[in-house]
Amino acid sequence: MTPLLWLNGVLLPASEAGIDPADRGLLLGDGLFETMRVAAGCVPLLERHLDRLAVGCTTLFLPPPDRAMLRQAVGDLLTASGLVGGSMRLTVTRGCGPRGLRPPAQVQPTVLLTCAASSNAMPGPVCLGVSRYRRDGSSPLSRVKSLNYLPMVMARMEAVAAGHDDALLLDGKGNVAEASAANILLMLEGRIVTPLVEDGALPGTSRARLLEAGLCVEQSVPLARMREVRAAWLVSALSLQPVASVDAHELKADPEQEAVLRELLFGTAMS
Repeated sequence: MTPLLWLNGVLLPASEAGIDPADRGLLLGDGLFETMRVAAGCVPLLERHLDRLAVGCTTLFLPPPDRAMLRQAVGDLLTASGLVGGSMRLTVTRGCGPRGLRPPAQVQPTVLLTCAASSNAMPGPVCLGVSRYRRDGSSPLSRVKSLNYLPMVMARMEAVAAGHDDALLLDGKGNVAEASAANILLMLEGRIVTPLVEDGALPGTSRARLLEAGLCVEQSVPLARMREVRAAWLVSALSLQPVASVDAHELKADPEQEAVLRELLFGTAMS
């Protein structure tokens, strides 16, 4: 069965969807996206994602889509697809424009919602390789989920080619920033720390919840201190994944701490 999607107000099979060749998201990466978890047939943290989308739109001088429309679109797609558990991606571009970099005077954003079922498999430990690509925490774009994801794509590809599962990116000063598509949590000096946004960490929704709950704190972590890290996890809106190693440095499992993190993020130690 062809999967369904929602595009600019219309539910339709993915095989029938079309993006205008002049769309700036396609040509220039001019847009934003949010990846959201679906559980029990709903998006439990939808408002958090819409809040971050609105912040990102402000940063990009992009008219934000109407919230009521987005809520309705999410509900309509979930109902039509019958999805109970999995993920949903919301993509917003600046829409079509003339050739060149300058956007049109009147912007009509392209809004796309897609969804996918989950495998229900627990993600296993990952081996990280330190990437040559760097995160620039001083750039406004490092704080939004823009469509300009090529550095992360290349970092992941190079990591896999070198025999790792994922990449660990640093900032320009050599501080740990994040993985290619997830924040990182590090057990350091008996507490869980996560890199600062100023060090290139994306302000992730799961990261924010852990900070609010007091389960982790922000701290700069130079790569040289990685040898002091006892355990680590990658965290995103969709998963919490233990880290087995960073280059040659092996890390230990911490099932008790991991269960606490999972309970807060996903409501169960096993999902």
